[in-house]
Amino acid sequence: MGDKKHKGDLLVVENARVKVLYDTQASLCPDDKGDYSSSGGNSIYSAILSRNEAVKDAKRLKTFLELRDKYVKKSVLFEDPLFPANDSSLFYSHTPAMKFEWKRPTEICENPQFIIDGANRTDICQGELGDCWLLAAIACLTLNEKLLYRVIPQDQSFTENYAGIFHFQLWRFGEWVDVVVDDRIPTCNNQLVFTKSFRKNEYWSALLEKAYAKLHGSYEALKGGNTLEAMEDFTGGVTEYFELSEAPKELYTIMRKALERGSLMGCSIDVSSSDDNKVKQTLSVKCDFVIPLTRTHHGLVRGHAYSIIGLEEDTRIRLIRLRNPWGRVLWRGPWSPNSKEWSTISIADKENLKKQTVESSEFWMSFDEFKSTFTKLEMCNLTPDALQGDERHSWTVSVNEGRWVRGSSAGGCRNFPETFWTNPQYRLQLYEEDDDPEDGEVVCTVVVSLMQKGRRMQRLLGAKFLTIGFSIYEVLCGQNQHLQKDFFLYTASKAKCKTYINLREVTERFRLPPGEYVIIPTTFQPHEEGEFILRVFSEKQSTSDNFKLTLSLLFCLSFINLLSSYQPLPLPTCQPIVFVSDRARANKEIEHEGIQGEKRKKMRTDGTGKLNLQEFKHLWKKIKEWQLIFKRYDKDKSSSISSFEMRNAVNDAGFHLNKQLYDIIAMRYADEHLNIDFDSYICCFVRLEGMFRAFNAFDKDGDGIIKLNVLEWLQLTMYS
Repeated sequence: MGDKKHKGDLLVVENARVKVLYDTQASLCPDDKGDYSSSGGNSIYSAILSRNEAVKDAKRLKTFLELRDKYVKKSVLFEDPLFPANDSSLFYSHTPAMKFEWKRPTEICENPQFIIDGANRTDICQGELGDCWLLAAIACLTLNEKLLYRVIPQDQSFTENYAGIFHFQLWRFGEWVDVVVDDRIPTCNNQLVFTKSFRKNEYWSALLEKAYAKLHGSYEALKGGNTLEAMEDFTGGVTEYFELSEAPKELYTIMRKALERGSLMGCSIDVSSSDDNKVKQTLSVKCDFVIPLTRTHHGLVRGHAYSIIGLEEDTRIRLIRLRNPWGRVLWRGPWSPNSKEWSTISIADKENLKKQTVESSEFWMSFDEFKSTFTKLEMCNLTPDALQGDERHSWTVSVNEGRWVRGSSAGGCRNFPETFWTNPQYRLQLYEEDDDPEDGEVVCTVVVSLMQKGRRMQRLLGAKFLTIGFSIYEVLCGQNQHLQKDFFLYTASKAKCKTYINLREVTERFRLPPGEYVIIPTTFQPHEEGEFILRVFSEKQSTSDNFKLTLSLLFCLSFINLLSSYQPLPLPTCQPIVFVSDRARANKEIEHEGIQGEKRKKMRTDGTGKLNLQEFKHLWKKIKEWQLIFKRYDKDKSSSISSFEMRNAVNDAGFHLNKQLYDIIAMRYADEHLNIDFDSYICCFVRLEGMFRAFNAFDKDGDGIIKLNVLEWLQLTMYS
């Protein structure tokens, strides 16, 4: 399994499947006439198990309390400078056609309340924004009071200690953060434009939507999305996604157990799904959004998110209860409010079912009709426990943050063997099998979750969700080096995600034999840049002393420690030299022509800027050695090498760097075609040589750590 030569071996061909999903983005609720109007740090932690702990960002929470007390004392209402009450917080792509007026609840009604009789799903009605996916998740959240008040702290009101400031706690890429907002809300004609409660003086849902908009940069950033995103941000849970056309046979049991365990669930119908009787309707314009919507022949809206809030079963039929965030029912099929199916059950059962639909936006349908009508089921579980069984386990979670950098570590999927090996690689060690092996098979259960970061906030820059996925390879114990291209050419993956998909997160459950593995997170296409979080969940046996489970992701070593691992050849002179050059010239004096065209001389630590004869001879020898390495990778004789191959060239020269430094080299020295010419190649090696030598010169005791004052630091960085 190592990177040995594979003479006579057959190449392994693995093609990655890709699926493109469209956001659930139906925009607005129907108006009173039934017509549509338009909408415009690396550490081991457990986000799930710490759900009920204090907010990790305690300093931020303290800031909220301090701000509130400060403004209460001053009798001044808080105005959030980070999310101002102007058009920049509304839209990033255009100026709105309608006139918005930001008002505080105290300016809209006489007796504003934060929460009235508890926060529940009747308090969520969609406004003029295409964020039905978010509101569907909020509606699911209200079913679990413990989770709800984790997100919405109750110590807030418009009377006691009121200063126009509110806060909400959301899970953000591995940590709970406290989001502070003021209570100025967009209105038009003294009516809330976006999310509102059916009670005219209740505002928790509108303020939660504002906090979520602030987290992503603007209200427009919330237009279109998948319910899973918000569900995860409200819980820190583990997401699962089902294509209902390929759903497991035990889907009803899975969903029932999910509701019993507090999981959040939503569903939608793809815009592109076929329906001969579909009705197409183009929305009118209110907020500069024109959204074409289609409905099924039973009135359900395609591309729209619905909440799943209940299941019922008797000997004759299975029913599912759903909620439309628009605040009214559009379902006109079997088991709709006035359908004939209600006459087939007893009066007691009928009253029991109708009692559960607490508002007009909720409706029942048969489970078989649900599976044939809807196309996607989204589920967020509070633990990684499988829903097919009744077992409950404790879990450990490992997390690592990483990034794909164009030209260095954005190698694409297995369909691109020339660059696939350059992707980030994370070690996974599994040493303890499950308690309940199936068919006597010794395996370890792991859940792998790959999440891309910050894409929604970057929408104003044109960013979209990347199509992502991952593969898992088995490796020899103790094989810790970065796996090279030949390994992947002749080795099949042990496990991989079912398909590459353009969701924020891809999650899969695996049962693997004990051993050591490498996880390769990738984008589908190479050269696509982005940041990600890789989470790995595994069962941890707390009652057995005979075995020890080790689950670890090997993080990159620090730059300082890695620098000390390189031992350069000694110079004939006692003085170390710092070389920096974008164009190295073999002469008695070497000059550096930087990116901006400014000239800087080669500097010795004595500050003369010149090389003596012995130093020059050593440099010339190194350049000749580096030239041979360059020719080895310049296979097409183009006087340039691929930035992906630069990693191997650097290693061949004796420099052992971490992933971040390889990324920096690619960004600094590669051209727009991801090639590094000979001049830039020599410049990079001269700089590395000089920096290693400079570090070793300062490392007096050889422990791999140096201490510099500001002048020494400036001298080192300015000369390099």
